Amino acid sequence: MNFKKIASALLVAGMATAAFAADGEFSLKGNVQTQATRMLADDSSNLSSFWIRANIGGQYKSENFDALVMLRIFAPQFGNKIKDGDGKTTSYDKILADLYWANYKWAYNNHAFNIKIGHWKTDWSQSTHFGTYIDKDLTARGLWMRDYSHNAIEFGWQTCNSNFTAMLATRDNKANTGYIRLEEDLKFDIPIEAKFAYRVNAIDQIQNTAYVTHRLATYLSFNPVEFLRFYGEYGYIFTQEDGNKDNASNFVAPEYKYLKSASYQPFYIGAEIAPNKDSFMSILMSSLYVEWEHINDRQKIHNSKKDMDDWAWTAAWAKKIANSKLQFSVYSGNEISDVGFAFRLTSTIK
Repeated sequence: MNFKKIASALLVAGMATAAFAADGEFSLKGNVQTQATRMLADDSSNLSSFWIRANIGGQYKSENFDALVMLRIFAPQFGNKIKDGDGKTTSYDKILADLYWANYKWAYNNHAFNIKIGHWKTDWSQSTHFGTYIDKDLTARGLWMRDYSHNAIEFGWQTCNSNFTAMLATRDNKANTGYIRLEEDLKFDIPIEAKFAYRVNAIDQIQNTAYVTHRLATYLSFNPVEFLRFYGEYGYIFTQEDGNKDNASNFVAPEYKYLKSASYQPFYIGAEIAPNKDSFMSILMSSLYVEWEHINDRQKIHNSKKDMDDWAWTAAWAKKIANSKLQFSVYSGNEISDVGFAFRLTSTIK
């Protein structure tokens, strides 16, 4: 794949959009990210995981319409592995359509409305490692980005301190599987933010035999002083036992591999120290995080023969330097005593 052609096409698209859309603004966006992890218990490799990737695209903004297209690019070592007819495996560059959406906006008195369609992400928990229980599989942990991708159409309504969204999303190209997602984000004049969300795989049952999983989550953030923030998230997840036949020809497995008729109540709590930009501590760090998580029956959820603790922890450090952001974390693995390290460097082009 010729990346010069990709960059040239994006540049031409940007120039054309800027020329023909006098009422809006088009800008190129891009960065290069490097991440490495290492679990001390993993002595079979130098690193437990490692990748380098590029993100590049463009964004258009205007009073009544926004749009974004972002590509994510990996080299062959971190990309696709494809087998040919002779059974040989070859590695290829991987280019993902990471984000692409269009957002139509209009206002009425003190109300702002929007309809968004495309493929985008919700970064719900704002945790360094845990959370996003409204969307994420409980077997998945994330480093630095707890986002989740949706293929959806969404209606939004913003007024005063409230930002409400209602989403209809699909997981396939015929809309035979999918979910409804509702979210309320409240920001107040005092330094408190609260989120509430509900998600249910209601679309799965229209054309298929499927269990229904209800997911509820709430997030709270509080800044008692400017440099200190406490935050946390709580989720409630329940899969109904409806007498479905798992061997039905049109059976769709539960969206998440949870035990039927069992409920899960994951939660985490965290604290962030973010020194004032003019203070001495800001030279040493931009933010310092400490977080604890609990997921009941974690070992059963993972269907693991290895011992796994319900509790998990992480401590993370972040520092912004010019166009770069350095992030380093220490965290627990399957057990509290398992220690892992992670590092990420994000270099922003624009």
